[in-house]
Amino acid sequence: MASSDMKPKSISRAKKWSEEIENLYRFQQAGYRDEIEYKQVKQVSMVDRWPETGYVKKLQRRDNTFYYYNKQRECDDKEVHKVKIYAY
Repeated sequence: MASSDMKPKSISRAKKWSEEIENLYRFQQAGYRDEIEYKQVKQVSMVDRWPETGYVKKLQRRDNTFYYYNKQRECDDKEVHKVKIYAY
């Protein structure tokens, strides 16, 4: 589990789609920077993922409602540039 004081050192925008960008898109839709922040806030050690693709399956937002995601890609090409990539 990541330490609770971990803050990103820099940020960049995604240029093209990849599996990493797909998962970041899902975390950011739910209101988190990335998997590290999600695990810190929700105090979980694992994230629900689809076994076939490895994409995030379910996330709990900060208001405790859930987002459920499909097995297939959800981040369209027109949405890719909105994804933020944080470096630690």
